[in-house]
Formats: sequence, structure tokens, C-alpha cells
Amino acid sequence: MHPQVTRDRPGACPLCGMALEPTAAGGAEDDTELRDMSRRFWISAALAAPLLVLEMGHMAAGGSFQAPGPFSTRALIPLALAAPVCTWAAWPFYVRAVDSVRNKSLNMFTLIAIGVLASFGVSVAAVLVPGIFPASYRDASGEVAVYFEASALIVTLVLLGQVLELRARRQTRDAVRMLLALAPATARRIRDGQDEDVPLGDVLRGDRLRVRPGEKIPVDGVVLDGRSAVDESMISGEALPVEKNPGDAVIGATVNQTGAFVMRAERVGSDTVLSRIVAMVGEAQRSRAPIQNLADRVSAIFVPAVIAVAAITFAAWAWLGPEPRLSHAVLSAVAVLMIACPCALGLATPMSIMVATGRGARKGVLFRDAEAIEAMRRVNTLVIDKTGTLTEGKPRLVSVQPAGAYGEPDLVRFAATLERGSEHPIAAAIVGAAVERGIHLGDAADFRSITGKGVRGTVDGHSVAVGNSFLLAEAPIDASPLERSAEALREEGQTVVFVAIDGAPAGLLGVADPVKPDAAQAVRALRAEGIRVLMVTGDGRTVALGVARKVGIEEVHAEVLPEEKVEIVKRLQEKGAVVAMAGDGINDAPALAQAQVGIAMGTGSDIAMESAAITLVRGDLRGIERARRLSRKTVANIRQNLFFAFAYNIVLVPVAAGILYPAFGILVSPVLAAAAMSLSSVSVIGNALRLKQAAV
Repeated sequence: MHPQVTRDRPGACPLCGMALEPTAAGGAEDDTELRDMSRRFWISAALAAPLLVLEMGHMAAGGSFQAPGPFSTRALIPLALAAPVCTWAAWPFYVRAVDSVRNKSLNMFTLIAIGVLASFGVSVAAVLVPGIFPASYRDASGEVAVYFEASALIVTLVLLGQVLELRARRQTRDAVRMLLALAPATARRIRDGQDEDVPLGDVLRGDRLRVRPGEKIPVDGVVLDGRSAVDESMISGEALPVEKNPGDAVIGATVNQTGAFVMRAERVGSDTVLSRIVAMVGEAQRSRAPIQNLADRVSAIFVPAVIAVAAITFAAWAWLGPEPRLSHAVLSAVAVLMIACPCALGLATPMSIMVATGRGARKGVLFRDAEAIEAMRRVNTLVIDKTGTLTEGKPRLVSVQPAGAYGEPDLVRFAATLERGSEHPIAAAIVGAAVERGIHLGDAADFRSITGKGVRGTVDGHSVAVGNSFLLAEAPIDASPLERSAEALREEGQTVVFVAIDGAPAGLLGVADPVKPDAAQAVRALRAEGIRVLMVTGDGRTVALGVARKVGIEEVHAEVLPEEKVEIVKRLQEKGAVVAMAGDGINDAPALAQAQVGIAMGTGSDIAMESAAITLVRGDLRGIERARRLSRKTVANIRQNLFFAFAYNIVLVPVAAGILYPAFGILVSPVLAAAAMSLSSVSVIGNALRLKQAAV
């Protein structure tokens, strides 16, 4: 509830009294507080049970337990049983109550401490110094009633509630811990030609690692040698293994299946995908949702109001109630304090947020904070970058159109041989296509790269030019016979590369960034929900329109700079739109930060992920739909919890105060009030845990 509060050890928040959440999400679980509360609960239960039996025996005999006189054996036994419960077992509650007063932040533990101390203190006085009580506190036989069983059972029930809460919190972290546990403990490092097993923490960036069939990949990196199929379901959720070849990226903790390979470590320690997932989930679980402000405002007024109601209840019963008036006054005032404890109100939002972030992590959706969870459901406009978001971000050679004396294999061979000297992504796509097709590359000489146009050189004694139409015009070479075919390829979303050999046009190569398989389906689903979808990209308009047609986007802004992306988002916001921006590159970071909800692809740049409110680990656009569904269900769950908490207090506080007594003779005992308070907390916890099984 209060993420600004930090401590160096487990404990309670000094403001709300609730258990603090570990900052190292997914790390070694510290169950110190759970063990302590469990020990206090079981000892309290063992001592409270005989007290309950004694009270039931007295009730069967025709009355409640009363103190027969000072220091009598019949009085000292209940005192001896209740004292450890109301002192040692309840001590954490007293500490939290004192903190609440010191910090001027009254909370549920303030009410618990007042109620237990009042009922237990009166009972001790009735046993040790019964003469101080006036006649209005005595029954018809002149004896003073005591409430040892009520005091002990209240503490026991509150402890049970604390144990259940702490166990539920531990469950919400299970998804992250299970994910973190997937990482192997060791890695097989290659050094000086020898393999050695080293602890995972000793692996450094740049180390060469060997991964054998059936082993987990130790860290994020790149395949250097060998081929295999890798089970990436831990990250992608896809059951089918992914083929990995030299140059392909691999993710730590995924499982190598069929072959052995050597990889280079690129991301180690806290920089791996897995570690970043854990860190983001931990931050989100400790953050505050805006809806929490409502609960905070209510709690700030509610606790002092309950104390006032308890005081008024005591005064009313002491003045107007039946004999023994003071006895009824104490019972009713304590019942009000117990039944009104706002623990359910305090749990309503944090429990739902914790469960939702864990659920999202298992589905590949990482929320940076609780505000992102709440905001995502209100999004009505989605701005999507093209490269790496709608497309895979890995250009491939998809078209080869010979137009001269050379056939398709020769055209690819000449172009790839020359492009081998270039570092441009399009060059890499052409060279990669030649390797895949088994084409033997020739020898290149006189290589020259011309910025913004292409490359020129000599391949096997032939003059070769590979680039755009401006490169050929500079030669000069007439490329007009190829323009119609080139425009047709552009309309399909391909980048056109002209190839000229010995001064004559030899053909066209079409390089495209393939559209992600799920992109069209994701866009259709989002539009079906009434979300306006726009593409904003720095690529050429013809290529952008080609991709837009494939995925079903009608609004396209092409050839825009990073600052222009921000302006587009601002204009949409000025018109009242709630904007989500999805992107993966450094150039998308400003727009991601400007949007109400920035959505980064986990396959993209670190800067994009740091600027975004949501990260899709798989880079899967269906994750946007998942995030939206989870957002709606989480906010609905929080509202249900708040309703349970508010309705419970509104209905039962007057009943505990005795409003039904004049007409129906109904009173609520402090024990029943404490049980009802615990039940309300359990209902909120149970409702929040339903999100673990939510269909997203």
C-alpha cells in the first residue's frame, strides 16, 4: 500500500501495519514473519481452546463465566491461559498500534489493540481487584463478568487472518519464483580449448559456452557454432521448438533439445531476460494503483470514526442499557472495534495487484506498475510502430526477378558476393539468402559503399552495382524498364534493390521485413473491441502501406521522425483519446513515454522497455489483447474487493453497536465480531486469488 516505505528486514509497514513486500522479487523467500505469526497462532489456539470449553461449560450451566472473587483458583486458571495470548502473542499488534499513533496513521491494528487491551484489562482487574467495580458492572448475584475467552479468541482469529494473508502473498510470488528457478545453477564454459563447469554467477559477457542436448541455456547470447531446436515455451508460450542456427539469439533458462552448440554470452546476471522479468514484476507488485487512493482516503477517516462510534456505543449502553450496564457497554464497544477493523479494505487493492502481475508474467506481459494495469483498460487508441513491432525486424530476401542475361542463382551470387563487404541489414539479408540456397560466393574487388545509394565493385571480373535507382542513375544506367516491377514489389511492402552487371540492368531483389504471423489477428481483435489502430513509422510510404494492408490497418503515418511520433501521440491525446503506443526501438522511446500506456516489445531495445509501462516479453502483439483483458479483470476484481469491504462495515458496525437489540434482542459478541472480521479478509484474499486462473 505504501511503496515509499522501505526496510532492511521483513516486518510491518509503520503506516498501515501490513506486511512489507520483499524488494528482491523472486529471490530467496524469507518466511520469518510467516513462521513467527504461525507460531503465535498455534500457541494461542492451544491456549484459547480450553478457555472456550470453560465458557461453553458455564453457558450450559446457565450463565457466562464470572469472577467469583480475587485470586480464586476458578478465576486464576482462565487468567493464566489468556495472559500469554493477550500479551506475548498479541505483542506485534500492540507495536503496530503504537507505530500508527506515532506516525499519525491510525489503522486496523489501532482498533485491535484498543479492543483486546480493553477486554483483557477489564477482566484482569475483575479477578485481581473486583472491589473497584460499581454495582452497574455486577450481575444480580453481585459478581463481575470477565472476558478472557473473548480476548484470547480475538487475538487467535486475528493471528489466523495474518497467517492466511502472508500465505496468500507467498502464493502470489510463486509464478516468479518458479520462473527464476528455471535458470541452471552452472554453465559449461570453454577456455583455452577446454570445457569447465562454472557457477552461473561466474559467467561473464563474451564467454564462450557449450550447450548440450537436454541442457538449459545458461544466459542470453548468440549461437556461434552448431544447430539445434530450443524449447522457448518458458518465454514464448509456444509448444513447438524454435530452430537455432549460427547468428541466432538464444534466451537463458530455455531448454536446448536436439543438438549441441557453442554460444557467446551477451547478457549475464541482472541483464538477462529472466532477471528483468523478475525485477519488473517485483516493482509492479510494490506499486500503487490510483484506485488505492480511494481506500486510503476512506481509511484515514474510517478508523477515527470507528473509535468515536465505539466510544458512543460504550456511553449509550452504560447510560441506557440493561443491567449490568457497564458489562454490556464493554462488550458492545469491543465488538464495534473488532468488526470494523479495515483489514479487508487494506488488502483489497494490493492483493489483486500482486496476483495480477504474477499472472501477467506467466503470460509474457510485464506491467511496470499498478497504474499501468489500471490505465490499460481505458485505452481506446493504439499507435503501432512497424519495424520490429508489426514485422519481425529481420529483413529477408523474398523476391528475385532476373531481367537480363543472368538467371536467379547468378543474380543472387553477384549481389551477395559484393554485399558481403557491407554491414547494412539489407546486405545481411541478401548474403543470408545466398547461404541458405547453398550458392557459392565469388571474389569481390574494388568494393565501394556509397551512402544512401548502395555498393559497387568487381565480382569475378564483372562490374557490379547493387542499390537503389539513384545508384544506377549515377552510373548512368537506365533502370526505367524495371520501374514498373519495382513499384509492384514496393506495394507488397518490399524494399527494392536494383542489380546492374557490366553496365546493364540485370534484375531486382525484393527484401522484406516479414509481418509477424499473429499481427493481423491481433489487429482484428483490437479493432473488434472498438480500439482505433494507427501505424506510425519512419519507413517509406509505399512499403508502410503494403504492410498496413496485410495486417488490416487503415490509418498510416509514414516517413516520420521520432519527434513527429511524439507529436502524433500528443494530437490524439488533445482530442481526448487514451493512447497506447507500441514500439521496440530507441526511436520509439519518446512516444512510448508520452503515451498514457507505452508498450515495448521484449525483443527490442532496452531504452524502449525502460520508457514503457508494459513489456511484451515475446514481442507478440496478442500480448496487447492479453494485457487489456487482464487489466479489465483486475480492476473489476479490485472493485469487488472494495465493495465487500465497504458493504461489510456499513452493515455490521451498527449491528455490533446494538441497533438490533431493542427490537430483536440481538447482540454481537466480540468473538463473533473478530470471526466476522477475519472472514471478510479471507473473502477478499480468496477473490483476489481467482485472478491466478483468469482467462487472459
